[in-house]
Amino acid sequence: MVRLEFKKRAAGAVTAALAALLLSVPALAAEMPDELVPVGEAVGISVRTRGVMVSELSEFDKDGHVSAPARDAGLLPGDVITKIDGADIDSAAGMSRILEQCGERVTVVFERDGKTLQTSLQPYRDGDGAYLGVWVRDALTGIGTVTYYDPDTGSFGALGHSIADSATGVMVPVREGAILDAQVTGVTKSRAGSPGQLGGSFDFSSPLGTISKNCQSGIFGTLCSELDVNGAIPTASSDQVKTGRAVVISDASGQRREYDVEITRIYRGGNDGRDMMLRVTDPSLLSLTGGIVQGMSGSPIIQNGKLIGAVTHVLINNPEKGYGVFLENMLSAA
Repeated sequence: MVRLEFKKRAAGAVTAALAALLLSVPALAAEMPDELVPVGEAVGISVRTRGVMVSELSEFDKDGHVSAPARDAGLLPGDVITKIDGADIDSAAGMSRILEQCGERVTVVFERDGKTLQTSLQPYRDGDGAYLGVWVRDALTGIGTVTYYDPDTGSFGALGHSIADSATGVMVPVREGAILDAQVTGVTKSRAGSPGQLGGSFDFSSPLGTISKNCQSGIFGTLCSELDVNGAIPTASSDQVKTGRAVVISDASGQRREYDVEITRIYRGGNDGRDMMLRVTDPSLLSLTGGIVQGMSGSPIIQNGKLIGAVTHVLINNPEKGYGVFLENMLSAA
């Protein structure tokens, strides 16, 4: 899975964002493009959330009395705060400003499990401001891999799974985002019980494309320009995917290349990015990464010359193995 780094910001109630479940509808093979360009290039991922996401609850102790406004009002980690007293919330700093302007009690509108709820509470106040008693997130950055792009439409798909909050596992509702040109600068190898990760640097001033959707089968959007990769290859529907030899494309070494894997099991009917189990068999990739590492999510899987899906997850206790999503399910979600 892509590893996302978060920064906490002190902002009235503190920093950031979440929720929104998207249902995937099974795609028909006839609806799939005949050809797509497999990419396998690591990119920077930067998104801003819709609303701010509660990552932690906090409390205050003044004169021996504990105040925990959000907890007492029923807010939970993973909730997405969208409005306070009717004002839209789009950042942690904006939430702080609004709280300082509100009266003694405020009405908080939030999302949880796809439902819009509201509660009333009295913020904690001191000489520095007003606080709900939450840490929130409003922006995320990380590194992941682009699976494909369509040269006819400029659309792309990446990751093969959603961007989710690391603390709560809740899918992040994306307001806007971009993929950025990145350079792989190093690899922390995976070991049993400790998934590794790609290290990289990227330039926020040079976006490669915009992100328009974050859902269970990946992130999707439109490229600003064509990527410098090889040409299109045929696509395969899920019923064409078989157990046996395949390859993945990754630039974990700093250069794009194919690595051998084996598809050991096929799972049909799911929508959680675990449609097939993979085992890395390529000695050079095992030597470099120990198997599958965070940041490789989205690496294209090719079987019999056809693009069939993307790497999505690593098995923490056996990083030589992991899961992949069918291309068909990615395209359906896109």
